[in-house]
Amino acid sequence: MTERTGEAFELDEHLTVLGDRLKVGDAAPAFLLDLMDASDGAIRGVSLADSAGTTRLLNVINSIDTPVCQVETRSWERSLPVDDGRVRVYTVSMDLPFALDRWRQAEDAGHVLLSAHRDEAFGRDYGVLIKEWRLLQRAVFVIGPDDRLRHVEYVADQMREPDYAAALAALR
Repeated sequence: MTERTGEAFELDEHLTVLGDRLKVGDAAPAFLLDLMDASDGAIRGVSLADSAGTTRLLNVINSIDTPVCQVETRSWERSLPVDDGRVRVYTVSMDLPFALDRWRQAEDAGHVLLSAHRDEAFGRDYGVLIKEWRLLQRAVFVIGPDDRLRHVEYVADQMREPDYAAALAALR
Protein backbone atom coordinates (compact mmCIF):
# COMPACT_ATOMS: atom_id res chain seq x y z
CA MET A 1 0.00 0.00 0.00
CA THR A 2 1.20 3.47 -0.85
CA GLU A 3 2.24 5.65 2.09
CA ARG A 4 2.40 9.37 1.32
CA THR A 5 4.30 11.71 3.60
CA GLY A 6 4.40 15.48 3.50
CA GLU A 7 0.87 15.78 2.07
CA ALA A 8 -1.07 16.30 5.30
CA PHE A 9 -0.34 18.05 8.55
CA GLU A 10 -1.93 19.72 11.56
CA LEU A 11 0.06 22.44 13.26
CA ASP A 12 3.55 20.90 13.63
CA GLU A 13 2.44 17.28 13.25
CA HIS A 14 3.30 15.81 9.85
CA LEU A 15 0.99 12.95 8.91
CA THR A 16 1.24 9.86 6.73
CA VAL A 17 -1.66 9.27 4.33
CA LEU A 18 -2.37 5.75 3.08
CA GLY A 19 -3.59 4.96 -0.42
CA ASP A 20 -3.03 6.42 -3.85
CA ARG A 21 -4.16 9.93 -4.71
CA LEU A 22 -7.12 9.94 -7.07
CA LYS A 23 -7.33 12.43 -9.91
CA VAL A 24 -10.01 13.96 -12.11
CA GLY A 25 -11.16 11.43 -14.68
CA ASP A 26 -10.50 8.37 -12.49
CA ALA A 27 -13.34 5.98 -11.80
CA ALA A 28 -14.69 6.60 -8.30
CA PRO A 29 -13.93 3.60 -6.10
CA ALA A 30 -17.00 1.69 -4.94
CA PHE A 31 -17.79 1.95 -1.25
CA LEU A 32 -20.16 0.58 1.37
CA LEU A 33 -20.53 2.88 4.39
CA ASP A 34 -22.86 3.01 7.37
CA LEU A 35 -25.80 5.30 7.93
CA MET A 36 -28.01 5.50 10.99
CA ASP A 37 -31.56 5.49 9.63
CA ALA A 38 -33.44 8.33 11.29
CA SER A 39 -36.78 6.56 10.85
CA ASP A 40 -36.00 3.53 13.01
CA GLY A 41 -32.45 3.94 14.39
CA ALA A 42 -31.14 0.95 12.41
CA ILE A 43 -27.67 0.97 10.86
CA ARG A 44 -27.94 0.60 7.10
CA GLY A 45 -25.33 0.27 4.38
CA VAL A 46 -25.03 2.95 1.70
CA SER A 47 -23.03 2.27 -1.44
CA LEU A 48 -21.87 4.43 -4.31
CA ALA A 49 -24.15 2.38 -6.58
CA ASP A 50 -27.20 3.44 -4.50
CA SER A 51 -26.93 6.91 -6.04
CA ALA A 52 -26.07 5.83 -9.60
CA GLY A 53 -26.97 8.36 -12.26
CA THR A 54 -26.64 11.37 -9.94
CA THR A 55 -23.78 13.72 -9.18
CA ARG A 56 -22.31 13.12 -5.73
CA LEU A 57 -20.28 15.42 -3.52
CA LEU A 58 -18.24 13.63 -0.86
CA ASN A 59 -17.25 15.96 1.96
CA VAL A 60 -14.55 13.92 3.72
CA ILE A 61 -13.68 15.08 7.24
CA ASN A 62 -11.51 14.03 10.21
CA SER A 63 -14.33 13.98 12.78
CA ILE A 64 -17.68 15.71 13.16
CA ASP A 65 -16.68 16.55 16.74
CA THR A 66 -13.95 19.00 15.67
CA PRO A 67 -14.58 22.70 15.00
CA VAL A 68 -13.23 22.92 11.43
CA CYS A 69 -15.13 19.79 10.38
CA GLN A 70 -18.34 21.22 11.82
CA VAL A 71 -17.86 24.54 10.01
CA GLU A 72 -17.15 22.71 6.75
CA THR A 73 -20.15 20.38 7.06
CA ARG A 74 -22.45 23.30 7.88
CA SER A 75 -21.08 25.17 4.85
CA TRP A 76 -21.98 22.33 2.49
CA GLU A 77 -25.39 22.08 4.12
CA ARG A 78 -26.05 25.77 3.35
CA SER A 79 -24.45 25.77 -0.11
CA LEU A 80 -26.03 22.78 -1.77
CA PRO A 81 -29.51 21.50 -2.41
CA VAL A 82 -30.26 18.51 -0.23
CA ASP A 83 -30.92 15.53 -2.49
CA ASP A 84 -32.71 17.35 -5.29
CA GLY A 85 -32.59 14.19 -7.39
CA ARG A 86 -29.63 15.53 -9.36
CA VAL A 87 -27.01 16.09 -6.65
CA ARG A 88 -26.40 14.00 -3.53
CA VAL A 89 -24.31 15.38 -0.68
CA TYR A 90 -22.51 13.00 1.66
CA THR A 91 -20.26 13.82 4.59
CA VAL A 92 -17.91 10.90 5.31
CA SER A 93 -15.81 10.29 8.43
CA MET A 94 -14.59 7.46 10.64
CA ASP A 95 -16.98 8.60 13.38
CA LEU A 96 -19.52 6.08 14.61
CA PRO A 97 -22.94 6.32 12.94
CA PHE A 98 -24.41 7.27 16.34
CA ALA A 99 -22.17 10.34 16.64
CA LEU A 100 -22.94 11.43 13.09
CA ASP A 101 -26.67 11.05 13.63
CA ARG A 102 -26.50 12.93 16.94
CA TRP A 103 -24.82 15.85 15.14
CA ARG A 104 -27.22 15.67 12.19
CA GLN A 105 -30.22 15.88 14.53
CA ALA A 106 -28.73 18.66 16.67
CA GLU A 107 -27.94 20.71 13.55
CA ASP A 108 -31.15 19.75 11.74
CA ALA A 109 -28.93 18.81 8.80
CA GLY A 110 -30.66 17.45 5.74
CA HIS A 111 -27.80 15.77 3.94
CA VAL A 112 -26.48 12.28 4.59
CA LEU A 113 -23.60 11.64 7.02
CA LEU A 114 -21.83 8.33 6.39
CA SER A 115 -19.53 6.38 8.67
CA ALA A 116 -16.43 4.56 7.44
CA HIS A 117 -15.79 3.15 10.93
CA ARG A 118 -16.04 -0.56 10.11
CA ASP A 119 -12.83 -0.81 8.14
CA GLU A 120 -10.23 1.31 6.44
CA ALA A 121 -11.23 0.45 2.85
CA PHE A 122 -12.83 3.80 2.02
CA GLY A 123 -9.83 5.67 3.42
CA ARG A 124 -7.32 3.57 1.49
CA ASP A 125 -9.36 3.51 -1.75
CA TYR A 126 -9.85 7.28 -1.80
CA GLY A 127 -6.29 7.96 -0.55
CA VAL A 128 -7.40 9.76 2.62
CA LEU A 129 -6.56 7.40 5.51
CA ILE A 130 -4.31 9.11 8.04
CA LYS A 131 -2.08 6.40 9.48
CA GLU A 132 -1.24 8.13 12.77
CA TRP A 133 -4.84 9.02 13.64
CA ARG A 134 -6.90 6.27 11.93
CA LEU A 135 -9.06 9.14 10.71
CA LEU A 136 -9.67 10.52 7.24
CA GLN A 137 -7.79 13.42 5.66
CA ARG A 138 -9.94 16.40 4.80
CA ALA A 139 -10.88 16.12 1.12
CA VAL A 140 -13.66 16.84 -1.36
CA PHE A 141 -14.63 14.62 -4.28
CA VAL A 142 -17.26 15.35 -6.91
CA ILE A 143 -18.39 12.22 -8.71
CA GLY A 144 -20.36 12.57 -11.92
CA PRO A 145 -23.36 10.48 -12.99
CA ASP A 146 -20.89 8.34 -14.98
CA ASP A 147 -19.07 7.47 -11.69
CA ARG A 148 -15.97 9.39 -12.83
CA LEU A 149 -14.30 11.98 -10.63
CA ARG A 150 -15.01 15.54 -11.78
CA HIS A 151 -13.23 17.26 -8.90
CA VAL A 152 -10.62 16.11 -6.39
CA GLU A 153 -9.18 18.17 -3.56
CA TYR A 154 -6.93 16.81 -0.83
CA VAL A 155 -6.56 19.46 1.87
CA ALA A 156 -3.04 19.35 3.30
CA ASP A 157 -3.57 21.58 6.36
CA GLN A 158 -6.16 19.81 8.50
CA MET A 159 -7.01 23.13 10.16
CA ARG A 160 -8.17 24.63 6.83
CA GLU A 161 -11.41 24.36 4.92
CA PRO A 162 -11.52 23.18 1.30
CA ASP A 163 -11.96 25.34 -1.78
CA TYR A 164 -15.77 25.45 -1.85
CA ALA A 165 -15.94 27.46 -5.10
CA ALA A 166 -13.91 24.90 -7.06
CA ALA A 167 -16.12 22.02 -5.94
CA LEU A 168 -19.30 23.98 -6.63
CA ALA A 169 -18.02 24.78 -10.13
CA ALA A 170 -17.50 21.05 -10.75
CA LEU A 171 -21.14 20.41 -9.82
CA ARG A 172 -22.38 22.66 -12.65
